[in-house]
Amino acid sequence: MLKAVIFGALGLLGLAIIATSSAQAAVVCNGAGDCWRVKKQHTYPDAARVHIYGDDWAWDEAEADRYRWRDPGEGRGYYDGSGVWITF
Repeated sequence: MLKAVIFGALGLLGLAIIATSSAQAAVVCNGAGDCWRVKKQHTYPDAARVHIYGDDWAWDEAEADRYRWRDPGEGRGYYDGSGVWITF
């Protein structure tokens, strides 16, 4: 009985960890309208000039010509205004 309680508690703890880590996902956009999804929020350098939104954020239909989705580059980084991935 005690083992079942311990395993149940560990299972709930594991689910809580998974739920917490997925809540860290976000959408990041720069001033040029490049947006990408990240699995983990980072602290970006001031030079990045990015905006961080919740992972369910999407632009309004009226803003469709302002924004575009990009695949995130390799490693921790951001798109500069010219579409180049800058790592930091």
